[in-house]
Amino acid sequence: MLKAVQKRRAYQDVVTQIVDLIEKGMLKKGDQLPTERELTENFRVSRTTVREAIRCLESMWLVESRQGNGTFVLASSENAGVQPLCAALFHERDDLTDIFYIRKIIEPSIAELAAENATSEELTEMEAILKEQERNLLVGKNNAQTDTAFHMALARAAKNRVLRRLVHALMDLLGETRTEALQNQRRAEESLRGHQIIFAAVKTADCAGARESMRRHLSEIENTLFKKKKGGGRGK
Repeated sequence: MLKAVQKRRAYQDVVTQIVDLIEKGMLKKGDQLPTERELTENFRVSRTTVREAIRCLESMWLVESRQGNGTFVLASSENAGVQPLCAALFHERDDLTDIFYIRKIIEPSIAELAAENATSEELTEMEAILKEQERNLLVGKNNAQTDTAFHMALARAAKNRVLRRLVHALMDLLGETRTEALQNQRRAEESLRGHQIIFAAVKTADCAGARESMRRHLSEIENTLFKKKKGGGRGK
């Protein structure tokens, strides 16, 4: 049976304003929110309202409350819009193989679009990232950051903002696993080699080659990370 619609609650207005600040880049990833008292005074609402708003933002994976330290922004303007969607779709209990499976669906298409749409400036950026990745490999520095940077550069070159935001969110979800994997020298070398092959296809506007190169690259990563453990689509 239908029920009367409740009026908009005050905490929802607080959530909307904070999300807007994140999307505009006025609150950046890692920034600390004002204290509960300051938020209460700024928004002219009760502490209960502020706490409810923070809980809502946490459920959307946009902020994180750290006991004794305050509340910090988790999302960047890049992925603030898609983060609530990921929070609804993915949960901590989800198998990482299932999440990685989404990358295998999305990123080959991104590589293909990048080969079609990349500008000379974007190609120069990718090349610089690969050179930094190579330098890091030589000195034994973890390449998780440059690895992510390359995939995000491809996503920007694809010229599809929704795909770019989704990849950013997926990278965050797999962040710890990827960092640990790239501490392995052999895995780091494979990552660089895979990126170089993908870049060669993108640079020559070989759309089919870029798509296939990314598919192979992700399959190699999957085999290393999950020891060929099957995932995706089994409804675990």
